[in-house]
Amino acid sequence: MAGKIKNYFAGGNTAKGFHSLYDSNLQGLERIYILKGGPGTGKSSLMKKIGNEWVGKGYDIEYLHCSSDNSSIDGVIIRALKVGIVDGTAPHVIEPKAPGAVEQYINLGEAWNAKALAAEKKNIERLTNQISASFHLAYSTFKQALDVHDDWEKIYIENMDFEKADQLTNKLIQSFFGKLKINKQSDIRHRFLGAATPKGAVDFVPNLTEEIEKRYFIKGRPGSGKSTMLKKLAAAAEARGIDIEVFHCGFDPNSLDMVIFRELGIAIFDSTAPHEYFPSRAGDEIIDMYELLITPGTDEIYEDKIKPIAASYKSKMNEAISYLARAKDLHDKLEAIYVPAMDFSVVEQLQNRIAEEIRELELNNIYSTQ
Repeated sequence: MAGKIKNYFAGGNTAKGFHSLYDSNLQGLERIYILKGGPGTGKSSLMKKIGNEWVGKGYDIEYLHCSSDNSSIDGVIIRALKVGIVDGTAPHVIEPKAPGAVEQYINLGEAWNAKALAAEKKNIERLTNQISASFHLAYSTFKQALDVHDDWEKIYIENMDFEKADQLTNKLIQSFFGKLKINKQSDIRHRFLGAATPKGAVDFVPNLTEEIEKRYFIKGRPGSGKSTMLKKLAAAAEARGIDIEVFHCGFDPNSLDMVIFRELGIAIFDSTAPHEYFPSRAGDEIIDMYELLITPGTDEIYEDKIKPIAASYKSKMNEAISYLARAKDLHDKLEAIYVPAMDFSVVEQLQNRIAEEIRELELNNIYSTQ
């Protein structure tokens, strides 16, 4: 039987710039291959091929998706073997903590024709600078959108019953955990629920929650306390030794969009646009923060104020996404320079070397447990 694939983002294009959560997800691995090399050198394809081999052998794997290229991955983890492979080029530079002992650099630059690339030096520099400028514009525009969003939030914060919010949170803590206390330290992984990509907002909520028995869909408005409640639930779980998957907002990394307590079969997440879902199976439940916590009629009373704010926010988000799309187009042109200069038979040799070393890890793992 094939293993399962868990999909998520560990890096994001946010209002705070590129934000990395890679360290949290690589924690505990005993072998990490860090791939170096330019665009079009086959890093994503290499990782997918190795991932496919191990999922075919029945191992569960994790794909760390690229927020700047919808078709690419930036990492693959085979957690049962404590091994991972990651793209270590900018912007997600991985700093090794035990070089050689845990982390190994794999230089795909060994496979390129340096003379051919030198002839394209000016074009490479021009495209690289244009890509950097496009990302800078995207991040600054996301920041403008976040400022608009803050104004949107203020309306609901000023009309929120914080006492009821605390009561709701405490009720959920009691419902989820009761008197449960596990005698261990929580394993906490920080990830992104979704990401702003060149094709717009993307998330993996259905995949991440497919085996979760009880799912809570939080509905509400900006500023209605969704993230604060999730942070308090995560803190309560940590105090009880419960493992937590913490999913940050791909737009504002300081905000949370979902927490999963996989040991307990519980997921609770912000189910509003752009990651809006509705109950579809037994065990699904809606928590409507607007209905429970916000002064009735707030939408109607402040409609004239909310409407232009919402329109401005949408416009800024679309503008920022357009800059990500431009960066992707430029990146494709850069790849078109590198691909003809690559000897992919060398890349295949490097891939085979990594694959063989991982197979040896599996054998060592089998023998050590017998």
